[in-house]
Formats: sequence, C-alpha cells, structure tokens
Amino acid sequence: MSWLARGGIGLALISAAFAFQRPFHQFHGVEYYNFELPQDWQQNGEFAFARLMYPPGPLDGYYPRFQGDWRQGLSLWTQDYPRADRHFSRALSRLTRVNTRSVEQPVMLEDGDDVFNWPWLYAVQVGEWGLNEEEAAIMREYLLRGGFFMADDFHGTDEWNEFQKRIHFVFPDRPIVEIDDKDAIFHTVYDLNDRIQVPGQAHLSLGYKNNGIGAHWRAIYDDKGRVMVAISYNSDLGDAWEYADDPYYPEKFSGLAIRIGVNYVVYAMTH
Repeated sequence: MSWLARGGIGLALISAAFAFQRPFHQFHGVEYYNFELPQDWQQNGEFAFARLMYPPGPLDGYYPRFQGDWRQGLSLWTQDYPRADRHFSRALSRLTRVNTRSVEQPVMLEDGDDVFNWPWLYAVQVGEWGLNEEEAAIMREYLLRGGFFMADDFHGTDEWNEFQKRIHFVFPDRPIVEIDDKDAIFHTVYDLNDRIQVPGQAHLSLGYKNNGIGAHWRAIYDDKGRVMVAISYNSDLGDAWEYADDPYYPEKFSGLAIRIGVNYVVYAMTH
C-alpha cells in the first residue's frame, strides 16, 4: 500500500514508496524533442515533480498536428516539459530543505496504482485536456487519500468551461472557490499577499492570453478545509518556471511563480 493511502504522515515515510514507483522515463515533447539529463538524474529524493499525462480534449490545438499516441509524448501534456519541471525542482531544492529529485516523473492515471506513490501532481494547459470519467474516478480517490493536484496554464472563458467540465468528473459535489488571502497555502514558506497575473513568454507584450484578463487562484477543498486542487487560472506558472533562466523573461513573474510553487509543494506535504 502506498504511504499516501494512510494520509498526512509527512515527509518521513516518502522513501517507503520508492520500491513501488515506476522508473523514470523521458518522453519527447511538443517543445523539446531531446533534452540533456542532469548528471544526478539517477539519484532518488524525498520529492519528485510528478506531471500528469492526459489525453487530448476538444480544444487541444496541438494534437491534430501530431496525430500520435499521447501516452508516448508529443502531446499537449508535455507543454514546457521537461525544462519547467527541472528548473522548478532545482529551485525547490535550493529554497527549502526538501530533498528534491532533479528529474520529473510523468504519471498516467490509468497506469495501475502508480499515481498513489506521488503525493503532488501537476498538469499544464488543463483548459485543453481530455480527462475522462474513468481517469477522474482514479484522481478522486487519489485526492481523497491525501494527494494534491496543481492545475495550471489555462486562459479565458472557453478554456475555463472545459476545465470545469472535466474537473467536475472528479468532484461533481464540490465547488471551485477563490482561495482566501489568509489561507495557509499562501503562507507556508512565503507570504504571498501580493500576487499578480503571470503571462506566458509568448504573451508578455499583451499580458494575457485569449480573453483571460486577471489572475485567479482557486481551489477545491476537502471536508477538513484542506486544498486538494489548486488552480492557477489566467496565469502560466509553467512558462515562468521554464524561462526562469532567460534574461528576457521578467524576474518578477518567474520569482512569483517559483514562490507559489514552493508554497504549494510544502503545503501539500504538511497538510
């Protein structure tokens, strides 16, 4: 049984899950076909950046160009991958005492019990995903056991409606609400009282994508008031991680995105 099934036992027992985790595999992405592995990629850590693999949805603009199997990469779930994942993992390791693995872990919900070995799960461009009801049932169990899901990089009304439709497969009975400024998730490591909209690299000049003006930090809570799903709507934190080493991408965006990510990880591991 995964440690996650016991819920809330903290970082101390994470190493117990190593024996059950799927081995690391690097997929080809829509932006990066080949990406050099860090020298320490084979070293385990207390924490690994787990990225959700998902099928394409009706708004997915990439899939018709590739016509491949999303389970093999070259699909929209690989946006910013693996550069964003590894930049953020490096930042998390430097800014906290969490022993973080240098490489990410792509995770499929349909892949047996693997998702239950990863307490923190991230997905990009969730306004264009095709999460189905069978996958949603697994995610629901994962979250109710104590897992944490960060949904990022979707913009405007159409993408919001598509995200809402799919996440309601997971929790049709739970509302999506704005996170209060006083919520612990904004104060675990950094006090994030001043949050601004984080545009992607391709949308810096305009400041937003589609008609998505104004950042929203939303959540779905469990019965005890714990955030299970953290939603960054109209912001692209993944791009801000991806371009954190680019001198042309403003530090105010990458800095905020990293601090939000750090808070979300530490919150997920301690609540």
